[in-house]
Amino acid sequence: MIQRFIELGEGYSDIYELIELAKSNPNRIQYMMALHTTIEKRELTSLAIILKPTDPGKFQPIYFCREGIPNPVHLPNKRFDLFSETARTLGKEIYELSVKPSVIFSENELYYQYLIGILRLNHFLAPLQ
Repeated sequence: MIQRFIELGEGYSDIYELIELAKSNPNRIQYMMALHTTIEKRELTSLAIILKPTDPGKFQPIYFCREGIPNPVHLPNKRFDLFSETARTLGKEIYELSVKPSVIFSENELYYQYLIGILRLNHFLAPLQ
């Protein structure tokens, strides 16, 4: 199975695209996630939607807005509220994890490999086959 991050941006206006993807694929949504991190003493959150794998093809996309939204625990904000409201409307729970920031990785691809490992370890993604 191929599991790949598809980064939409950092969660500014692209958050609306992430929400539209969720609304237009309610039967394919496997998980909605908030990944919390700290960059230079700023508490930030990445939002993600993990879709079920395609059949055929076994491709599992993870649509992602990286580290552009303030952590709602420390600073409530409208963008996270919109994501939460979408989850409620679709009957989904937002799963939250704390992860390392992307800036400590020399390439985004290495960061995504790290996240895939974390998501597999926590059983949000299927293990390698």
